[in-house]
Amino acid sequence: MSQLLGGLTPGQFLKEYWQQKPLLVRQAVADFPCPVAPGELAGLACDEEVESRLLLEKGGERPWQLEHGPFSEERFPNLPESHWTLLVQEINKHVPEFALLQDRFNFLPNWRLDDVMVSFAPPGGTVGPHADNYDVFLIQGPGRRRWQISSRTPAEEDLIPDLDVRILRDFQPEQEWVLEPGDMLYLPPGIAHHGVALEDCITISVGFRAPAEAELIAAFAAQFLDTLDPERFYRDAGRVPARVPGEIDQPSRKQIHAIIRQMAMDDGALDRWFGRFTTAVRPGHWLPESEAAVDFDALFQRMNAGEALWRSEYARFAHFSDEDGTVHLFVAGEEYPLPEALTSAAVLLAGQRRFTAADFVPIAGEEAFRRLVTELYARGCLFFPE
Repeated sequence: MSQLLGGLTPGQFLKEYWQQKPLLVRQAVADFPCPVAPGELAGLACDEEVESRLLLEKGGERPWQLEHGPFSEERFPNLPESHWTLLVQEINKHVPEFALLQDRFNFLPNWRLDDVMVSFAPPGGTVGPHADNYDVFLIQGPGRRRWQISSRTPAEEDLIPDLDVRILRDFQPEQEWVLEPGDMLYLPPGIAHHGVALEDCITISVGFRAPAEAELIAAFAAQFLDTLDPERFYRDAGRVPARVPGEIDQPSRKQIHAIIRQMAMDDGALDRWFGRFTTAVRPGHWLPESEAAVDFDALFQRMNAGEALWRSEYARFAHFSDEDGTVHLFVAGEEYPLPEALTSAAVLLAGQRRFTAADFVPIAGEEAFRRLVTELYARGCLFFPE
């Protein structure tokens, strides 16, 4: 951890840098060999189950042309020699080493974690100067990339109009670094940055995205609306004659207040809603096909034989405990209440990405845990890699 954060403790990093200012760490992940080569990345971008993009600053039909995968194998030999970038999103779903890379950032909660993205660019390749609304750790793989940043938060009018992507019109860098393999640059939200490949290079982005306040409120309101009868209307039988016809009188206002305040919920209900919301499978995404029904003993036998059970990268896990000790585990938008005795089970399942028999031994005899594991396996949230 000390190497990852350049000698800082997680507490120091969170207090001094997180969501405040950039941090450059030389050789932060020198022990992490990039598990994909450019050709393998291109192969992933041809897969219909992989989310990928191709951005051509030059050489397309228009400047900053954006194309979405999957791509044909013939697309890549026809690309220009420079000034383009291939991006593969959520590569942690497809390459186990990138899934495990996320564990290095366990000083941050999993519910804030978005995904791992990997990009390849030849010399001059870039996605342009821009700013993001999320925290990102930019890890340099093979090759070198020059990064420039500006602390000035850009506004909408600073963008070049009518492009496929959001590119800043007049980017004025304040700091500049060249990242070598193993170096890492942390950028908080709103920091304008511009990365340009100096040679063939791969960059790994570990992103932490927070929901917008408007998104939270809209999502909560939407699930509340599902509980209401659409044929139930405001009624005011028995009202007194209006003295001032243009006035919204106090009894009417109080009734409107009461209707709107139906949406208010106690903190416990809000907590459980957020657990379901933050682990839900997002639109356009999906869980793997359900596995065939199998009992816990059969799963545990495979683990005892040396196979590791993995947590699916398609399913998000999170948990919290009530004051009464009840544990609420959330997996892919579903809630699993557990007794206090199984707190360790929630911590284990939501805190690790692969499990051995030794991990399960202390709680393998608990019937509630056995049912939970077999249900999660049946849903495709836990699996044995092929």
